[in-house]
Amino acid sequence: MTTTSYRAGLSRAAAATAAALAFLSAPSAQAADNDPGLPLGDADLVETRTSHALADGVTLTRIVRGTEPAPADQINTTTRGPWVVNVLTIDPRKAGGHLEAVYGPDLARTENTTDLVGAAGALAGVNASFFTFTANPQYPGDPVGLGLYGGKLLSEPTSDPAEVNFVVDSRSDRVLMGKLSWTGSVRNRETGASLPLEYLNHPPVVPAGCTTLPDQTQCTQPGDVVRFTPEFAASTPSGAGVEVVLDRRGCVVRTAATRGTQLTAGQTSLQATGREVATLRQVAGGGCLQTRSDLVDEKGERVPVRKSLSGVNGRYRLTAGGEIVVPDGSGSFFARNPRTIAGTTQDGTIVLATIDGRMTTSVGTTMDETAAVAQALGMHDAVNLDGGGSTTMSVRGELVNQPSGTTQRPVGDVLVLRD
Repeated sequence: MTTTSYRAGLSRAAAATAAALAFLSAPSAQAADNDPGLPLGDADLVETRTSHALADGVTLTRIVRGTEPAPADQINTTTRGPWVVNVLTIDPRKAGGHLEAVYGPDLARTENTTDLVGAAGALAGVNASFFTFTANPQYPGDPVGLGLYGGKLLSEPTSDPAEVNFVVDSRSDRVLMGKLSWTGSVRNRETGASLPLEYLNHPPVVPAGCTTLPDQTQCTQPGDVVRFTPEFAASTPSGAGVEVVLDRRGCVVRTAATRGTQLTAGQTSLQATGREVATLRQVAGGGCLQTRSDLVDEKGERVPVRKSLSGVNGRYRLTAGGEIVVPDGSGSFFARNPRTIAGTTQDGTIVLATIDGRMTTSVGTTMDETAAVAQALGMHDAVNLDGGGSTTMSVRGELVNQPSGTTQRPVGDVLVLRD
């Protein structure tokens, strides 16, 4: 579908949005006879595709495979579909915009994907990282893994072997996919005493029994040491332990016997729980601290965290070098669900895709089916991002797909294509 004229008084941006959303409800064009279609379900299924150019080098394609709604009790087993897939392709050689990861007012809160895309003034976007969600209602947006935004590493990758990361450089539009790892530490510049960091912007755990001690330095059970930045939330997590606030030079501003404070611009803090309370007090010592933070790739090579870098976390690599590499698995995660995919073709084109699921009008995909779709869409390398009720695609802040819940699920962060 192409648009050659615009209604009087309607901006080009608004007209592009209206045209893009209108095509979603328009009759779809039949797939070419020599195109086998997506490797989903029975071979005789009818598949239709409709494409629309959102901007130079940016195309939105809607694929519908299967024509009849699935019986509600056969969503997880039917070979007749249907499946609804929305695909956003971005050719960096032609597109004027750049892909970035963004979050809402602060890292710990969640926002609807449409709102985040709209607030960023972006052309389009999809949900991205796995996040805390209901596991911590106070900080639901906290990424469960890598969170890298505009060159700021605000959440470290986990050691979970399932985590795989998607990192994009907005300056070059190059993408890095794979398993990243992180180490961090603080060191007193005067005494040389040091302490390893365990997390970035993640509420520390207080060991059972330590909260009842009159002095936290008496706790002998291992706790956590966490670095917090003002981007985390309106205030740092409160509770038993110790918190040391640092100025922009890394010098101690204050030390509190309990955790929880508001950080101003340029300040950071270190929180410790358990037996690490005594160690942090000793290392800080009222002096100035040097913080070290190292992000490395699968080859052990350091990834320089520069301003143009964004990165989000996913669960499982789908394709690598054009081959399907998703592992075998069982359980609800590997069963049919809505899915969000990010990947690149062999020539460097970036592809973002959503697969609607858990509905009679689109049943979703297993992990194996998701990898097969990624490969069929030409993704030489691809990552499975957060899915389920989070799966959402937006064009200029308007929904493109149909999320599986009754309402759009708020998420921690999104990948957006800025104009």
